[in-house]
Amino acid sequence: QGQLVESGGGLVQAGGSLRLSCVAPGNIFSINNMAWSRQAPGKQRELVAIITRGGATNYAASVKGRFTISRDNAKNTVYLQMNSLKPEDTAVYYCAAGPVRTFSIDTYPHWGQGTQVTVSS
Repeated sequence: QGQLVESGGGLVQAGGSLRLSCVAPGNIFSINNMAWSRQAPGKQRELVAIITRGGATNYAASVKGRFTISRDNAKNTVYLQMNSLKPEDTAVYYCAAGPVRTFSIDTYPHWGQGTQVTVSS
């Protein structure tokens, strides 16, 4: 057992960039796919990017071409590079880990506490 810990959120102007980081315990990171999700005010939580243990990636259509997920196995860390940010990207961003490569949040049993990303217009 252990917690996933996100960092890197903050306030950024539209068009700007942020890089989120998530550090996971090794026993979680090494055997799971990693993912980033977000939850905007009044909205359901949604997955936006996943990366498998082998490095394959998938993105939600809303972030494709703007966000890049990556992982550093030596640091047990997954990153989300967010470029060309839009006000609609404003949300709490959560790191997740799970054994199945899907965009269903029900398949990700491990979650972080979240980091706030606010994009001003």
